[in-house]
Amino acid sequence: MIRDDINEAVKAAMKSGDRARLSTLRMVTSAIKNAEIDARTSGREIGDEAVLSLLQKLVKQRQESAGLYEKGGRGELAAQERAEIAVIQSFLPQQMGEAEMAAAIDRAVAETGAAGVKDMGKVMGALKAAHAGRMDFAKAGQMVRTRLGG
Repeated sequence: MIRDDINEAVKAAMKSGDRARLSTLRMVTSAIKNAEIDARTSGREIGDEAVLSLLQKLVKQRQESAGLYEKGGRGELAAQERAEIAVIQSFLPQQMGEAEMAAAIDRAVAETGAAGVKDMGKVMGALKAAHAGRMDFAKAGQMVRTRLGG
């Protein structure tokens, strides 16, 4: 499980004295615990798929922050955000490349029988079910829209 890997990484960072990595891992652990609390109040459990989604969300937040820091001339803060991104991404599966993503989209379009942009939701649902954690769904959405003629 991803949570176990993160907990082991926290212990390793504590032993090695890597404060930056430890800080990021503690933030990730906290975000996972908050998600678990939210899920528990609605009577459900969060699995690895939800943790992957959460990690991707954390990466996206840091990418946006790093971009804003760069625009504001705060290079040191942007570098810190990028370092956090690297730590978080180490727990994500390898992301699909352009060609692999295009092939997956073609399969999903064929499987769902999508004929136009109105069927985009079906295709995206199939992609999310089959490739959670490995695909950049913002990029995939643009590719699906183009593929369906939108």
